[in-house]
Amino acid sequence: MKDPGFFLAGNGNSPPIHANGRSNDTAGRAADARGKQPAGYAPSPSSGHLSGGWTPLPEEIRSSGGALMGGSSGVTGVSAIPGAEPCPFAVVAPAYNEALVIGSIVLQAKRHADRVIVVDDGSLDRTAETARLAGADVIRLPENGGKAKAMMAGFARARELGYDAVVMLDGDGQHDPGEIPIVAAPVLAGEADLVIGSRFLDTRAEIPAYRRAGQVVLTGFTNLSVDGGGFATTDSQSGFRALSRRALENLTFASEGYNIESDMIAHFASLNLRVTEVPISVTYDVPHKHKKNPISHGFGVLARIVGLIGYKRPLLFFGIPGGVIALFGFALEIYTFSEFYRINQFHYVIFTLGITALILGLLLVSSGLILNFLASMIERRAGET
Repeated sequence: MKDPGFFLAGNGNSPPIHANGRSNDTAGRAADARGKQPAGYAPSPSSGHLSGGWTPLPEEIRSSGGALMGGSSGVTGVSAIPGAEPCPFAVVAPAYNEALVIGSIVLQAKRHADRVIVVDDGSLDRTAETARLAGADVIRLPENGGKAKAMMAGFARARELGYDAVVMLDGDGQHDPGEIPIVAAPVLAGEADLVIGSRFLDTRAEIPAYRRAGQVVLTGFTNLSVDGGGFATTDSQSGFRALSRRALENLTFASEGYNIESDMIAHFASLNLRVTEVPISVTYDVPHKHKKNPISHGFGVLARIVGLIGYKRPLLFFGIPGGVIALFGFALEIYTFSEFYRINQFHYVIFTLGITALILGLLLVSSGLILNFLASMIERRAGET
């Protein structure tokens, strides 16, 4: 075992677990830039959408340190109970024309995971061959189908192999494979079903201003798409995540391209799966940068999220804007007639604009009410079945 006991006390590699971007334990604020945690911390059970903080281990367990882990060479696991079997997990990495970096990523990831699954998404270079030589389990797709399709193929392989946990990270080198234990720890400890590695916790990641602004917008709309508002992420587009077996068995949503990150959050939150975040680092100084233009990528994801909000929360998406537009039109009509009675002058342009806004607003409000009723009916029938 190359990295035993990576979240138990005595090894000093435990990350602070954040729920909604906050740590429940003041000791977690002492974590350094590599996610290290003061000795004597282990996760405590929680319920609901968010996992809880970290609580001290008993002295007799702390004194044992990494000796509690057990396991065999090549399988890295986590167990907070002495003598318990370790929990091996797999890493899934989608890659498209990443022959320059994929070998290094596989070799580093193999230090922490039982298996590394690389999904070659129709690459035109030697990505698949390089990953295979580095020791990865390679799935080669005949043509480029986008990140969502590649990730689903990797998740399916992990389920077939019987893994109870999976860590997903991008294959372009932006993520640090050395942080895999940090992201995996809450899932392996049974604290969460989805762990999001956030670039915006503890201000650890150096992110360009334009990317940060775009991420804030996408994250805000993603949080609006979550049913009930029970969970609010700080980094909806992070591709560095960990999933539990329960999460792997509930990947029952359709997604395309880079929409998978937002779609996953909204879907899992609606199923009351436990979601939490841990801080990660990121680098944008990679050979191929981003596969798509950041602006077109951002608008594409935003359009998908807006559509999701319209489907899941029609009153918010249609009703509120419609009400504002209707009030604006009504105000213009009042102004038009007040001016007519005051100076006997009729403003035809303002009158026409007001009537148009009033009708459009009322249509949006009506659409929101109808769609909300239909969504409630569908949800009720789904619950009955």
